[in-house]
Amino acid sequence: MTFQKNQIYTVEIEDIGAEGEGIGKIEGFSLFVKDALPGDRAKVRLTKVKKNYAYARLEEILEPSPDRVMPRCPFHRQCGGCQIQALSYEKQLAFKQSKVENNLVRIGGFAPEKIREIMEPIIGMEDPWRYRNKAQYPFGYSKEGELITGFYAGRTHSIIANTDCLLGARENREILEILLKHMERYHVSAYDEATGQGLVRHVLIRKGFSSGELMVCIVINDGKGKSGTKNGRNDSEVRGKRWIPEQNKLVDRLALLHGMTSISVNLNPERTNVIMGPETVTIWGRDKIRDKMHLFRTDGSEFVKTDKSVTYEISPRSFYQVNPVQAERLYSTALSYAELTGRETVWDLYCGIGTISLFLARDAGQVYGVEVVPEAIEDARENARKNHIANAKFFVGKAEEVLPAFYEKEAQMSEEAEAMRHPDVIVVDPPRKGCDEVCLRTILRMRPERIVYVSCDSATLARDLKVLCEGGYELKRGRVCDQFCQGVHVESVWLLGREEPCTV
Repeated sequence: MTFQKNQIYTVEIEDIGAEGEGIGKIEGFSLFVKDALPGDRAKVRLTKVKKNYAYARLEEILEPSPDRVMPRCPFHRQCGGCQIQALSYEKQLAFKQSKVENNLVRIGGFAPEKIREIMEPIIGMEDPWRYRNKAQYPFGYSKEGELITGFYAGRTHSIIANTDCLLGARENREILEILLKHMERYHVSAYDEATGQGLVRHVLIRKGFSSGELMVCIVINDGKGKSGTKNGRNDSEVRGKRWIPEQNKLVDRLALLHGMTSISVNLNPERTNVIMGPETVTIWGRDKIRDKMHLFRTDGSEFVKTDKSVTYEISPRSFYQVNPVQAERLYSTALSYAELTGRETVWDLYCGIGTISLFLARDAGQVYGVEVVPEAIEDARENARKNHIANAKFFVGKAEEVLPAFYEKEAQMSEEAEAMRHPDVIVVDPPRKGCDEVCLRTILRMRPERIVYVSCDSATLARDLKVLCEGGYELKRGRVCDQFCQGVHVESVWLLGREEPCTV
């Protein structure tokens, strides 16, 4: 049977792929269909044909899946953010649990029965909407030339006009409408990627869910004159500069919003897809907002809030989990896996602004954090100081460079240095690409009693866990946490312990 682009077929969707696409087969030939769900009987059009499979577009649902629900957002099929919004939330959770399990078996080589034995129930949300504390909106123009903001359509840079994403904070809509009205009234241009012209590129909005504090950071196509001592300007001169036409009127309007705490501009004059530039200038209020995370006690079945908490200061470029409700449960699970008694030495690799480090420090003897971004380490140190946490130290650098350099250092072996070389627990929370091979080898040489791996990508997680288990560790426990409801990404946390020596 020959398959060609634009051919139309009727297919039964039998499975769901890693990116949320429906999978059906015609005479053994696999079709990957965006927006189709297992149980759908659908008419599809082939869009790209490969040797053993093809991609197809959903043309019509002939018989809907029993797990299909009415999406709340009218843009869910166009937008790249909510790939599985049409799937019931119960089935979303089952899909994510299965996705992590399958990657551990297929990529990591772990036995299916072993993974099923140690995996605990997925942590879902009671209300899987309005959970994001951060959003970045591009500005541009519609085909009719109207000023718009919203989100990029999937795999494109075409903007879908939408000021009220149902995953974001309710305040986002009013902030965006204020910006659009100001730009229209005072003829403030939006950035054009094709020409490199125009002023406003994006706006970043953050909300502290615990504090209620709001941050607005407007990314502009400017930066020819950098602030600071290089050109002799002081902070007051920088803050007083007018970066946006009729800036004071915009600031006055935004400042009236309940909770508004920080308004800034970020300077990005480069022809790049990178959203933010290296320099941010506060034009009203504080440089940062605050948010608080609580520690929960968990036995694996339920979470009980304790009186312990950590307050964080967050700048526009800080990494901070976008779903604070689930982050509390994720980090509390990691803390329970670490099995701290108050005496342990702990390394926290890829520590960011110290989010996990300061959770751990509440119950550890000493915590050492490593992060490549200098500003994040400054935030981590300041967060430790403001939370009166004295048993956390932070180092700037790549984990794969700092850890080996420290381990190899032939310095005087103080009691602290020896404990740092041979910690009780190492926690890793790497980016999607996972841990560097050198970092993994150094962890194995340091031989901690326990390794806690927090992952946002189950494919690289499986690869890294395979290396650690081949190096003498054993998977003990694991749990998936739904940080990204309505989308396909998922976080999980895993406990590894030293493999028990064989006894005869």
